[in-house]
Amino acid sequence: MKKSFLFLIFLGFSVLSFAQVKDMELGAIDNFSQRQQGGYFDYSEPGELNMKVAVWGFVKYPGRYLVPITTSLTDLLSYTGGPTDDADLEDVRIYRIVGDSTQTMIKVNYNDLMWEENLKMKTKFIPEIQATDVVLVPGSPRLYFKDWFSIGLSVFSALISLSILIINIARN
Repeated sequence: MKKSFLFLIFLGFSVLSFAQVKDMELGAIDNFSQRQQGGYFDYSEPGELNMKVAVWGFVKYPGRYLVPITTSLTDLLSYTGGPTDDADLEDVRIYRIVGDSTQTMIKVNYNDLMWEENLKMKTKFIPEIQATDVVLVPGSPRLYFKDWFSIGLSVFSALISLSILIINIARN
C-alpha cells in the first residue's frame, strides 16, 4: 500500500515538474482540432496580372496567396478568412522590399479602415499591396471567462481527487 502511495506521489510530482507550457506560435489556433498551418491559396483571375503575397499572423488561414494586382489590404485579409479574435488590428504591418533591395515596414491601423466614419486621423492612409509583400497581423492569445472557468474547474477537481486519495490512504 505504501509503495503504491509513494508511486502515485512520485508520478504526480514528475508530471508537474516535466509539464511545460508551450508559447503560442504566431497565428496558431490553440484548439488542436482546428489548428491551421500555412498554405498556398490561389485567388488569381485568368487573363489578368496577378501577384504573390504572404499573410502571416493571427488570421484564420495564414499562408502565401496568388491574387490580382488590384487587391487591396481589406480584400487580402478577407481572402485569409479574416483576423482572429486574438489579432491586434491597430498594428498591422506590411513588409516590402524596395527597388534598391532594402526592406521597409509600413504600419497600418486596420481599425481605421474598418470604421471609416470614425477615423482617428484626418487623412486616410490605405497602403497599396504590391508583389512580394508580407502582411503580418500581430496579436496575443486571450483568455475569456469560459477559459478561466475551465482552468479553475480543472484545478479544483484535481485538488478534490487528490484529497480523496489522501483521505483513503490515511484510513488504511
